[in-house]
Amino acid sequence: MSYDNWGPQDLSSPAKRQLPEVPVERGMVLEDVQSGWVGAVTRVEKSGGMHIVVLEDRRGKTKSFRLGFGFLLEGQAVKLLPPAPRAAAAKGAAQAGRTASGSVRVAGQRAQVAKASRIWVEGKHDAELVEKVWGDDLRVEGIVVEPLHGVDDLKAAIAAFSPGPGRRLGILVDHLVPDSKESRIAADAMTLQGAAGNVLIVGHPYVDVWQAIRPKVLGIEQWPTIARGTDWKTGILRSFGWPHETAEDVGLGWQKLLGAVHSYADLEPSLLGRVEEVIDFLTVP
Repeated sequence: MSYDNWGPQDLSSPAKRQLPEVPVERGMVLEDVQSGWVGAVTRVEKSGGMHIVVLEDRRGKTKSFRLGFGFLLEGQAVKLLPPAPRAAAAKGAAQAGRTASGSVRVAGQRAQVAKASRIWVEGKHDAELVEKVWGDDLRVEGIVVEPLHGVDDLKAAIAAFSPGPGRRLGILVDHLVPDSKESRIAADAMTLQGAAGNVLIVGHPYVDVWQAIRPKVLGIEQWPTIARGTDWKTGILRSFGWPHETAEDVGLGWQKLLGAVHSYADLEPSLLGRVEEVIDFLTVP
């Protein structure tokens, strides 16, 4: 038994509890205690001398809140702080004068008018990841990234695009490994007239582009193994203990993962090399 607290005490005043102080990050899912609003952080801005955080809910609606007390993070009350400055050594973030992809930043140059050539990726999440890391570079080059929403009809899509000199396609495919369905689709697509020399199909070995985020960036040793027959993204979110039952849950989960990516150093080399290969193909004469 401890006698440290023995003696007269003011029982009318509850003991003060120090809340954890958490720097706000894009993609972080928060609940405003007063209103019950739940959403992912889309941006933080300074207005009238105070920091404002914008939360987007499952229906795509947004609402702004003042940073500070009154938020729950994963069910725990926290005090939200302004975003922490990202040190290049700690986060692998782009150094001053460099883009998130590590290339030299072109100062003062406006985005170029979009060229006819395109980068195609499988889905929205792939496009958002490429944009976050390589967006500055692609705007300088005038290259647009477009999601395909799957590659089952890749051959027909390429034929409709009509590739040729000055109108090239660089295509990034998920799970492009030997003897996979994706490898057969890619090989068949390259038999199209005009594809040779004007179309480049590359891919990474992952089931989904989510896995291209290095596990240590998320604070885990490795990505969880999901049982065959279980939707992969659903299984991943469930294993993290995150909401996983609806499309909105998947979208919010992805925003949280994407928020952990700050530069090329947060991605696996097997994705980095393929994206750089595609960019070179589309920009080198």
